[in-house]
Amino acid sequence: MNSAYVFPSASAVRLGLAGLGTVGAGLVRLLGDNADWIRRRVGRDMVLKTVLVRDLGKPRDVALGPDTVLTTRPTDLTADPDIDIVVELMGGTGAAYDLIRGALESGKHVVTANKALLAERGPELFALAGQKGLGLLYEASVAGAIPIVQTLKESLAANRIESLLGILNGTANYILTKMSGKGLEFGEALKKAQEKGYAEADPTLDIEGLDAAHKLVLLIRLAYGENYPLARLPVQGITRITPVDIRFAAEFGYVIKLIGQVRRVGGSLDAGVCPMLVHRDYLLANVQGAFNAIRLEGDASGPMLLHGKGAGGLPTASAVAADILALARPGHLPNNTGFLEESLPEADILDPDEAVCRHFIRFNVEDRAGVMAAISKVMGEEGISIYQAVQKGDPETGVVPIVFLTHAASVRAVRRVIEAVDAMPFLRPETVHYRVL
Repeated sequence: MNSAYVFPSASAVRLGLAGLGTVGAGLVRLLGDNADWIRRRVGRDMVLKTVLVRDLGKPRDVALGPDTVLTTRPTDLTADPDIDIVVELMGGTGAAYDLIRGALESGKHVVTANKALLAERGPELFALAGQKGLGLLYEASVAGAIPIVQTLKESLAANRIESLLGILNGTANYILTKMSGKGLEFGEALKKAQEKGYAEADPTLDIEGLDAAHKLVLLIRLAYGENYPLARLPVQGITRITPVDIRFAAEFGYVIKLIGQVRRVGGSLDAGVCPMLVHRDYLLANVQGAFNAIRLEGDASGPMLLHGKGAGGLPTASAVAADILALARPGHLPNNTGFLEESLPEADILDPDEAVCRHFIRFNVEDRAGVMAAISKVMGEEGISIYQAVQKGDPETGVVPIVFLTHAASVRAVRRVIEAVDAMPFLRPETVHYRVL
């Protein structure tokens, strides 16, 4: 690795900002409002030299300094020898990749909030930053204002992380909170999230679990020092969750949350994003609205929970600014992945069907004698022990739900049970299955 670039003592740090949306505007406000406080922290001024935007004529709701230049040319950031740090807040994986790679190749540190890009092409970009001795920092890419990246890289560096799980998407959590608290259908709750500004017009990344998956890949890299390919991560969203299942979960003492989780099983990693039943006594079960929370356990530290705002202009800008200040401190040495290796090894991935946990299964069946016994027999043949079972519904419709909460069993065994029961003549669409945390 080349020797790290450091700023001349007491010189101003000159920034090039790509993107002046909600987070970019929040960063401009934060650096301006807290300029004196920041100077006390790092002993130098932060100067916003150039801002890259798509439309020079678009009205802005944030005031830029008189010397700040607006541009539509990425090279005005990457090729300017006066810019020390390029801050990428434009999003996407095309132009953002070109900008970050160009900045690193030009010898500039980079700060980004782009979890999708780092999940997909992080190994390549981290290797380049390592070769150049540059910082590629990304605290804002996971869980907004929550300092989880720094916690894993620095505060828990001596720990082997045994497990990490959490609520990584505020939009999904807001929707599930409304469904649980108000009894809303998924579509109604999504509409409210969009009205509040928590969900985009196209909410696919949030409601299908993809945004949480991007973040989980970054957390796995930090916690375990291994690259887990995004394409191999099992992901399930929240679109199939119904008030019926939320009510049954509540009867058992649980709430349904979209959880990203990873744990070491033997020498392999069991990881994924999916809706899970979380017992109401757990702290995670009580994370409401658009907040995020991450629970992790180190072999020395034991368990801990980090909770806070997972999105928004100022909360996310707070994390971006933290990375800028880290790079600005005299003598800073880049610590991008938290490990000395420029290229991390590929993860040994546990077959998702081999994962063992408890399960929630709901079958819709014709209301006739022998159904419960027939299903229980199939479960027994697969070695699945029933913890609780409920059969409740309106017999006048002729169809009732039967819900099982199981003891620990492999996902493969549960899949076989579902396939067998779904083929029985008394089954009606559609069977629902969730893991239990």
